[in-house]
Amino acid sequence: MAERGKWLERAARRRQSRSLLRKVLRRGFFVLLAFLTVFIAGFLQFADTVASLQPPATPKADAIVVLTGGFQRIDQAVDLLKLGAGKRLLISGVHPSTTRSQIRRNTQSSADLFKCCVDIGHAAIDTIGNATETSLWIRNRGYRTILVVTNNYHMPRSLLELRRARPETEFIAYPVVNSDLKTTNWLRNPLVLKAILLEYGKYSVATLRDVMGARWTNGLRSGPSHIAPAGE
Repeated sequence: MAERGKWLERAARRRQSRSLLRKVLRRGFFVLLAFLTVFIAGFLQFADTVASLQPPATPKADAIVVLTGGFQRIDQAVDLLKLGAGKRLLISGVHPSTTRSQIRRNTQSSADLFKCCVDIGHAAIDTIGNATETSLWIRNRGYRTILVVTNNYHMPRSLLELRRARPETEFIAYPVVNSDLKTTNWLRNPLVLKAILLEYGKYSVATLRDVMGARWTNGLRSGPSHIAPAGE
């Protein structure tokens, strides 16, 4: 009888353990399902926001900043400077080995334009660094409105970081459209889908960091940002 009682007790414990495991798995499944639902809804909203971004019809600000990542962005920013959309241009996040003359030649711009009105920032290593570098540049020059030139899918995170670094400045989005998300089925394009998913993930992390009030790094290579002023 004693052996039977022990066997029944062990069997009861096993049933309790299996029941507890089923409850944990069931709750874990619903938590995961809720997380996926929120993630997908947020991603679709992010993609719709990016797809809806349009440059202003008559862009005008005190100055222009372009966040590096491709010469298409820089070409657009230089064109805006030539048209008088801003009186000065900062090219932020330029690799230290890239020279002013290389950028000027690639944009087919005059030496006079670069000598008078184009500043080169070499310190930023990421979007946070772009914001830090831009904030220092704005503070030194006293600008109040800035045209921000970057890719359309990169724009939400760029504006988030810039406004965190310099809340008193008005930043005006001037998106460069690499992928037309409005008229193409981008969900079937693996490269575009991957790029937007990656950017949405980074944007989500940046938003969470903003909510938590955390600041992990200034995003600069070392020390204060070095900006090569026009003519240097």
